[in-house]
Amino acid sequence: MDSHIGVTGDKCTSFVGSDAVNYVRAELLASSLKMYVSSGGRIIPTRGVGITKMLQMATGYTGKKYKRTEASKAANDVKKWADEMKAALPKIKN
Repeated sequence: MDSHIGVTGDKCTSFVGSDAVNYVRAELLASSLKMYVSSGGRIIPTRGVGITKMLQMATGYTGKKYKRTEASKAANDVKKWADEMKAALPKIKN
C-alpha cells in the first residue's frame, strides 16, 4: 500500500507507509531542534541524541550540512521539508 495520512473527521488518525513515517519523524526533529535552540542547548530530546546527531538527521532530510550555530536554520529547513511532504501525501478518510 502507498504512503498516506489517515483522516477521521478533521483529525489525522494514522500515518501509513515510509513517506508518512518520515514526515512524522521530520516534524519531531524540527520541534526538537527548536526546543534545543530556545533552551540555549540545555534540553535535548533524549539521551544519545544531542545536537550533533540532530544536525546529521537534518542533513538527511535537506541535503545541507549544518554547524552547531545553525540549529535554528536546520529546524526551519526540516520544517519546510515536512510541510512539503505533508502536502504531497494523500489524505484518506478512515
